[in-house]
Amino acid sequence: MGEVTGIALRARPRAPMQQLDQTEITLAAGLTGDFRGAVPGRQVTVLSEEGWLAACAELGEELPWVTRRANLLLRGVELKGRIGGRLRVGDALLIITDECEPCSVMERARGGLRRALLSGWRGGATCRVARGGLVRLGDAAELF
Repeated sequence: MGEVTGIALRARPRAPMQQLDQTEITLAAGLTGDFRGAVPGRQVTVLSEEGWLAACAELGEELPWVTRRANLLLRGVELKGRIGGRLRVGDALLIITDECEPCSVMERARGGLRRALLSGWRGGATCRVARGGLVRLGDAAELF
């Protein structure tokens, strides 16, 4: 069983990420207050802590996880190839819809980051909300 180790959102495009201790995830809006939450199939983005650390190790630099601009950071959850997988985080249930491929924003944040995130789903996954609920730092995260 994994664990939620980070929660973040942004209120508008290109806005700085706001880190939170908890958030409400809803069917209509994804993370409450996140500008992307209503986008079908991409309501919530999740990132594996292990994948992020591997990308940083490849770069030889520790970067804050919010550089990736994902909503949830999960420890102990392997996302690779799990399209259609059900991911329980706190009280919410998410369905993995796709790999979250890194864009040019990652390259602007740190040269080489985009390439480092391309390997093994290190860039994370996109999800849709199947059941809303409260998610807190330290909550269990389980993929089944």
